[in-house]
Amino acid sequence: MACYADSEKGGDVFCPIPARSVRRSLHLPMFVLVFTLLLNSNCVSSYSSGYWDFTSSNSTDMERGKLGPKNPSVCSGKAKHLPVCECGFKMLDSCFLNKNKMLEIEKGANDFNIPIIRSNRKLVASTDGGLHNPSCLVFNSAWKAQQLEHEPNKKLNYPSPDGIQRPKSDEDTAFMSILELGQLLKANLITSVELTGIFLKRLKRYGPVLESVVTITEELAYKQAKEADQLLAEGKYLGPLHGIPYGLKDIIAVPNYTTTWGSTSFKDQVLDIEAWVYKRLKSAGAVLVAKLVTGSLAYDDIWFGGRTRNPWNIEEYSTGSSAGPASCTSAGLVPFAIGSETSGSITYPASRCGVTALRPTFGAVGRTGVMSIAESLDKLGPFCRNCVDCVVILDAIRGKDPDDASSRDISFRDPFSVDITKLTVGYLEDAEMEVVHVLQSKGVNMVPFNLSYTVDSVQGILNFTMDVEMLAHFDKWQRSNLDDEYEAQDQWPIELRRARAISAVDYFQAQRARGILIQQVRESFNVDAFIGNATDWEKVCVGNLVGFPVVVVPTGFKKISDAPSNDTRRRTTITTGIYAPPDRDHVALALAIAYQSVTNHHKQRPPIDDLGPNDPIPESPKSL
Repeated sequence: MACYADSEKGGDVFCPIPARSVRRSLHLPMFVLVFTLLLNSNCVSSYSSGYWDFTSSNSTDMERGKLGPKNPSVCSGKAKHLPVCECGFKMLDSCFLNKNKMLEIEKGANDFNIPIIRSNRKLVASTDGGLHNPSCLVFNSAWKAQQLEHEPNKKLNYPSPDGIQRPKSDEDTAFMSILELGQLLKANLITSVELTGIFLKRLKRYGPVLESVVTITEELAYKQAKEADQLLAEGKYLGPLHGIPYGLKDIIAVPNYTTTWGSTSFKDQVLDIEAWVYKRLKSAGAVLVAKLVTGSLAYDDIWFGGRTRNPWNIEEYSTGSSAGPASCTSAGLVPFAIGSETSGSITYPASRCGVTALRPTFGAVGRTGVMSIAESLDKLGPFCRNCVDCVVILDAIRGKDPDDASSRDISFRDPFSVDITKLTVGYLEDAEMEVVHVLQSKGVNMVPFNLSYTVDSVQGILNFTMDVEMLAHFDKWQRSNLDDEYEAQDQWPIELRRARAISAVDYFQAQRARGILIQQVRESFNVDAFIGNATDWEKVCVGNLVGFPVVVVPTGFKKISDAPSNDTRRRTTITTGIYAPPDRDHVALALAIAYQSVTNHHKQRPPIDDLGPNDPIPESPKSL
């Protein structure tokens, strides 16, 4: 998942190619040194003769067994003339080795490394996607110095909306919050079957326009809705998600339906797996209505069926691999959706599409049955109407997944009972000041803040971690040359080929550097939370490497550039991020709830049906 912050790019991943990051006890996928590449491409058989032909006509100190270039970390400019295997040492920044050592390494790789590599590959790399055989090395994001005391899970004290009546139009119903819809269901003002029909109709009407829906799970949806209605009729209420429709990003497995991962290579794939998050939502009584677009192999917003659009500006793309969940939630096609982030795939599309979203603490939500990019970075989180809905969803899906060693039963205190007047909250220079002023008026102690650390390779650490771990999960895919079919050749194919030249040593050094970053961030985090830009790439990298949560909050709109007409209702959404330390999701959510309690930016609807009389779009939803 590699992505960009501008309007044309976006990944679980969202990452600018020059950058990305990571830290300590994570899994170590088996990487192949350049020798593996070379040996498996038949270069070794011609290595000796080519090498000796070269050395016989170019007698240098290095070829005589002496240390070559004066700077051992810099390869000679003559490297482009060297045999391919010697150039391999250059790719590994190992030109300090002399000829004899290179030959010794070649022999050791051929006799020792390659058999082990191939044996391991046969054991764990016969299936793509990281669904099986997870690494035994696990990243734990908890800050021991600030770990919460263990508390038994308590029932959250959800607010109860008063005087809720069924709207006269389905359009108004579609934009109600989870708790509001729940009140309608409990009061018998609407059935789950009726509610499901409203959202299925919207998915069919607008999904093709937004290019945001992969599969409508109509048969399953009506089955689950009927079950929800029957339970209510029997006086059995499962909680605030009882009978509520929703969508899943299409990297999350549901039996009997395709799980395409957004990719041509896997578009017909049906996995007989119930993802952990799907099980949790099903047990809460929620109704699955659709599998929503993921960028191909969870990278950006391009998938085998097109490119997902932003409902606020139909000619603009949604960015980030959770493109479908963000676009569909924004346009009222679902009340909420589950997306994922490795590096920006929740924060970027939520910001672009103007929806409230939560990237929770790493490990808060189990990932069994979900396509894996990077086991030490991947997170699942909700896209919702508001922050209260995010609380409802996180409470339903959090917890220890027995088959995901990275998951934890984090302590999740009631955000509705947090006394925000006792919090000290920092704000960065790029924070939206309206949020700062609103929270200040609510009694929060707001102070200027700077997230301090000296590690200067944060983005590179993220790239190393994500690309290497991703390649371990899609080794077979690359070796079968299926990357030639990939929807965007300048994305994963290039990054994963480059990852072949990252040694296990250098991957591990990146994790050690990640450890330093985490320590420095923890030491500088002298506030309870902070406010800052949700799509600044450096902060996206730091947040994902450290594993702390962020709530993306809509804060307003501005005019689009190059508007097609003066009366257009298209807008560019403005958002900010509310960040907290790991395991303090409830603090970030409490602050977001306080802000949204006195603002209405999150209640605005995109102009998908009403762009303006002189504002045409290529495919009008009204024509469907």
